[in-house]
Amino acid sequence: MIALITGKVVDGDARSLIVDVGGVGYKIFTTAGMLERERGQIATFWTYLAVRDDALDLYGFGEKTEREMFELLLGVSGIGPKTALAILNAANPATIKKAVAGDDPAYLHKVSGISRKHAEKIVLDLKDKFLGLDDVDAPEALEASDALEALTALGYAERDAREALKKVPADVGDVAERIRAALKMLSKNTTKK
Repeated sequence: MIALITGKVVDGDARSLIVDVGGVGYKIFTTAGMLERERGQIATFWTYLAVRDDALDLYGFGEKTEREMFELLLGVSGIGPKTALAILNAANPATIKKAVAGDDPAYLHKVSGISRKHAEKIVLDLKDKFLGLDDVDAPEALEASDALEALTALGYAERDAREALKKVPADVGDVAERIRAALKMLSKNTTKK
């Protein structure tokens, strides 16, 4: 199995990057955060090789924890590599862990846009894997959904609001401050268009 790749980004599209490693170009399907890499930039990917009858697909992540969560999601009934990648694009590993620890599929569905059916399967199937996890961050989870609700109530598209909230630094803990920071990002994006 290919577990880690470091190389120069030479090309990309909306779902993948081509990474040159010693003259060999690997097509790596990856998350939105990694897709922002510019051509010529050196990048490291924690990878997962998905083997199918008709293809070998390589999935890459910026952090080892993302790859580990990807592998856990693949163990959930009905979730394949493309769905697992879409889930990680919408919700980071910490968000998924919080929803599972709090036994709250509604939170996962609400914050990340994952279908209710998939959210319930994720919580049910991963609950045993996160048994020792405290849900001390449950108030944080509620605050994240409150911030998303506030931005959508102000008329922003849910997807845009979610992306802006992802970019707010983790040390901004207060809901009002998170909303203000997200609004600044959203207003900059609006003026650029």
